[in-house]
Amino acid sequence: MPEPVWESPVQPPESLVKALRNLLRPLIRTLIGHGISYPFLAAMLKSVYVEVAEAETGEDEKRTTDSRINLMTGVHRKDIRRLRADPDRAESIPPVVSLGAHLVLLWTGSREYLDSEGRPIPLPRSSEVAGEPSFDGLVESLSKDVRPRAVLDEWLRLGIARLDDAGRVCLNHDAFVPEKGFDEKAYFFGRNIRDHIAAASHNLAGMVPPFLERTVFYDKLTADSVEELSEYARKTGMDTLLAMNREAMQKADEDANDPGAKFRMSFGIYFYSVRDEEMEQQDE
Repeated sequence: MPEPVWESPVQPPESLVKALRNLLRPLIRTLIGHGISYPFLAAMLKSVYVEVAEAETGEDEKRTTDSRINLMTGVHRKDIRRLRADPDRAESIPPVVSLGAHLVLLWTGSREYLDSEGRPIPLPRSSEVAGEPSFDGLVESLSKDVRPRAVLDEWLRLGIARLDDAGRVCLNHDAFVPEKGFDEKAYFFGRNIRDHIAAASHNLAGMVPPFLERTVFYDKLTADSVEELSEYARKTGMDTLLAMNREAMQKADEDANDPGAKFRMSFGIYFYSVRDEEMEQQDE
């Protein structure tokens, strides 16, 4: 006997449904652009629904039954049994991100690698004087197993760094967003949007204290004005991120041996612009 079609006993708020449609449009556009079809996404959504519902019920096995998860999610019990039997899928971090992100954080947060204005300085490949900052020294301070030359070649390929006329390694001020390297971009695409949505969801649920999640928005602007504001946002945004990185690095050092150091945080700034008629379509 087929399992009955599940219908939610609660009608979701119309304003939330409208917001969800607006949120999904750019995501679906990205998925279509990369060949991810609706059946593929639907199968993934089943898996994530079960994963989240299982986490929400906690470790109480009596509460975490297939029937309870079916009631919470509407996913067929047959699919729930299959999905719960699958091994955990840990988040896969591209190798260049795992080491590279730590290198960028150190380069942009440690005083020895910063100028008087707090900007990352160009680094010679190696130190001519013992103790002077260098790119090789930066890499070796975090890993003795990876050759600095291999890291440099990959960073040059991805556009994370460049060489100046003196042969010094210069960090791309937009780091860490590689100009190339799809896997690395996709990783940050998921990580950054995940945390932004998590903060907004926290606030939408009325939980206190609320997270910082704000934006500045204006319409009726010329293309030239938007371009000027984009450059201003890029500069002030990077200045703020660099300052936040220095503060967070200091806190991480202070908390290194504290048994209560079990939390993580994210802090982001974004800038977005679109033609008014496109905005009207997105906000219908």
